[in-house]
Amino acid sequence: MRLFTLAAIAGCALAPVTASAAENLSYAHFMPATSWQQDEMFQAWADAVAEESGGELGVTVYPAQTLGKAPAGYDNARMGVADIAWTVQGYTAGRFPLSQIIELPGLFDTAEVGSCAFQKLYDSGALDAEYEDTHVLFVHTHGPGQLHTRDTPVTKIADLQGLKLRRPTAVIGTLLSELGAEPVGLPAPQIYESLQRGVIDGYMITWESTTSFRLAELSKYHTDFGFYALAFVTTMNKDKYESLSPAAKAAVDANSGMKWSLVAGRGYDKADAEALAEIEESSEVLKISDEELPEWQAAADRATEIYLEELESKGLPGRETYEKVKEYVASCEAELG
Repeated sequence: MRLFTLAAIAGCALAPVTASAAENLSYAHFMPATSWQQDEMFQAWADAVAEESGGELGVTVYPAQTLGKAPAGYDNARMGVADIAWTVQGYTAGRFPLSQIIELPGLFDTAEVGSCAFQKLYDSGALDAEYEDTHVLFVHTHGPGQLHTRDTPVTKIADLQGLKLRRPTAVIGTLLSELGAEPVGLPAPQIYESLQRGVIDGYMITWESTTSFRLAELSKYHTDFGFYALAFVTTMNKDKYESLSPAAKAAVDANSGMKWSLVAGRGYDKADAEALAEIEESSEVLKISDEELPEWQAAADRATEIYLEELESKGLPGRETYEKVKEYVASCEAELG
């Protein structure tokens, strides 16, 4: 009996390892664990992939920069610090120049339309060179970003002069400079402390992010203009993707592209509407008058021209891509109703 037992143990040790245990992917993002994105975007994606793979593939979501700071998100996916990362392209200035055209002011009114147009642009192949070192799952935008200030009401360009305002990316920094403000580059998780300490006077961000990052606690005034929209990407380490089994890879593919781009866009629109309702109850939402609006629009037009000219000077098809984006926006508006 003892010999039989030893033989059985030896046989188990030599037996090939089966795929009974699910392979697990790490998915990193910088939003708080209590944010709607954690539940409705990241965890929902993880659950969908696990179900699609028949249990062969699992995904663990790591919120709040637990696998690296927000600006390092893309490189963390590229280098395998995280298998999958969600990040803002503009956090690494100059790396995604054509992608950041989507940030220019006035292109679209909702995150759903912006996300649809951005995904169409990516799917066209126009951005392939910018993402060749990772495997992109989907791209999207948030809704129009607004101006929020601690103590200073802003309804005229004169009100902006000399204000230190957080800008999310260099592209938006150009717009703020054209408006007369002093742009300060900060990723979203650093805004609260910087505002609290008086390092900045205000910040550019969406309605929903004022609640996600608790920024409304420190902000008395909110100017509704729709200055910009950020580009986001969820991307995967290329080697990790290639190493997946056919079933696991199929599950990831089934949850890539336009399907999840629209989930993200619609989620941002819904969250914006809810946050705006909260803000209107606790602080003051300001509008720019019809008389003032042309001057603001002129500044936005100058910022757009400056960025497109910069791209062209580098030999990039800035104007051609900008026109494509406008075509995709019109197409998405028609498709989505």
